[in-house]
Amino acid sequence: MIHTENVVFQYNSETQFQFPDLRCNSNETLLITGASGKGKTTLLHLLGGLLKPTSGSIQINSTDICGLSSKKLDHFRGQNIGLILQKAHFIASLTVLENIELASWLTDKTKKREKAKELLSLLGMEKFASKLTSQLSIGQQQRVSIARALINEPKLLLADEPTSSLDDQNAEIVADLLVDLSQKYNSALIIVTHDQRLKERFKTAIEL
Repeated sequence: MIHTENVVFQYNSETQFQFPDLRCNSNETLLITGASGKGKTTLLHLLGGLLKPTSGSIQINSTDICGLSSKKLDHFRGQNIGLILQKAHFIASLTVLENIELASWLTDKTKKREKAKELLSLLGMEKFASKLTSQLSIGQQQRVSIARALINEPKLLLADEPTSSLDDQNAEIVADLLVDLSQKYNSALIIVTHDQRLKERFKTAIEL
């Protein structure tokens, strides 16, 4: 599903990251670990097409995203990549349901309302559909982020520190949901984390 070769990213003449090659197939989970400052989030942003590498190849579903124009990359990302960022960015004036629908609208100009409701139900969040995201707890916002990332049934699901601000019980729930839903939608799941709880659970990992 996704594999990289010789990926290098350079912020400036003094800060350069050379990343190990990685591969993650559909229905597999890969952790990216490492100390602070080693480039974990940078790598996640490269895999998600939010940054372009200085050199190297990132193949997702047989497409090298490094060669796509910005417009084509935006379209490809919407159709193939689900992003769960460490800090959720919602439209404050929209409800939970509307925030999830917006992700589908931006991709193909359709509002997948029933799909959004189904995801909220799977995540135990259906009763919060009409609430504003500011009215939710951090754990609940994390679930909305997961629903939004999955609305277009992405081939690749990327999660940046999805459990770092959660207690043990909610961390376990979110980890279970990520795995269950990535398998339901046949997605490759890559998690960037320093959370020891996830390291103990998932043994397939690359340490930067």
